[in-house]
Amino acid sequence: MKLLLLTALTMVAFAANSVLNRLALADGAMSAEAFGVLRLVSGAVMLLVLLALRRQEVSLGGWRRVWPVAALLAYIFGFSTAYAALAPGFGALILFSVVQATMFLGALVAREDVPPARWAGAGLGLIGLAWLLWPVGGVVLSWPHIFAMAVAGIGWGLYSLFGRRAGDPLQATALNFAFAAIVAVIWLLMSGGLETWPLKGVILAAVSGAITSGLGYALWYHILPALGATRAAVAQLSVPVIALAGGALLVDEPLTLRFALASVLVMGGVLLSLRRG
Repeated sequence: MKLLLLTALTMVAFAANSVLNRLALADGAMSAEAFGVLRLVSGAVMLLVLLALRRQEVSLGGWRRVWPVAALLAYIFGFSTAYAALAPGFGALILFSVVQATMFLGALVAREDVPPARWAGAGLGLIGLAWLLWPVGGVVLSWPHIFAMAVAGIGWGLYSLFGRRAGDPLQATALNFAFAAIVAVIWLLMSGGLETWPLKGVILAAVSGAITSGLGYALWYHILPALGATRAAVAQLSVPVIALAGGALLVDEPLTLRFALASVLVMGGVLLSLRRG
């Protein structure tokens, strides 16, 4: 039960990132790149302060740190870039389909046991998500932005796989964010991307970085070893459903019968995958 509750809390944090990102970029006053940089910097500050309060020895991790940092950067900026053009639901479908495929592939490569119930849960959740988020009517597809979201999905899937080996979740997340933030700030300065940022966007990016990303990802690294790759992949299918519910509360997105029925399928698949035995 504790694992289920912690997983649910983490999924809510992930979904909140989508809502915060949407609210910050909706009026076009802040660029996706600026939001991503501020998200990383605020997350790094929060996590490094918590790490300093523990007063424990810190291990930088050597060159092994490069891989989770690169995966985190791919996710953060692929996600922001894609949502400059993609509809939120369609983008979420691409993202979490790719995440699930990446993590299931990682589990198979690592020869992790995947029982039939977990395959069934994955399939049920993906069917519900596809039904909920597949675009209806005439939709113009932007392939560069679809590619950016696919890159984000691969990045997040790999970042989650790397997290299973993190001995100290808080330290690993803090250092990943710190190095990613340094790279992002240097890139922003070299690209001439400095601009006047609206206060609303700065606040939303700071909340997304410090709370729902920084602390949320530290909690994610904490529960990943208990979840395993495949259950973690299926659990994340609940994020778009939670994000759409949050959108209905905060930005007046409509709740429909299609949403309710698809949510039952997704949550049923997640619960089936998370059950033991």
